[in-house]
Amino acid sequence: MKHYLQNRNNNYDIFDAFDDFFKPMFYDESRDLRTDIKETETDYELDIELPGYAKNEIKISLENGYLTVNASKQKKEENGKKYLRREISESTSRSYYVGADVTRDSIKAKFENGILTLTVPKAAPKQLKENNYIDIE
Repeated sequence: MKHYLQNRNNNYDIFDAFDDFFKPMFYDESRDLRTDIKETETDYELDIELPGYAKNEIKISLENGYLTVNASKQKKEENGKKYLRREISESTSRSYYVGADVTRDSIKAKFENGILTLTVPKAAPKQLKENNYIDIE
């Protein structure tokens, strides 16, 4: 039970144990879109695993600063076959907050070997406004 109480910082927290204990019953991490995020000086690069999906089964949208990736397969009808167990998901989705300043046209997408690569530009640093004070002579 001690390993349930150990969190990332090697501090013990009963609430982490509670979450970890019930997580397998209610939440399946394997259905998430696993993502690696890299940062350069000018942009962020997201590598998203989408094994088994074709390019035409993936949709990417940008709304209110959230970049959403949806992947959905057409259901295959197999004559004479009855599923006893079905674990392979036919659709999945995940959203990433990229900021309100990012535009749809500035995002680049590439899909190769089951990996969707999105390149999202960083927001330009905001210029500090000059003060509005009046100089005193």
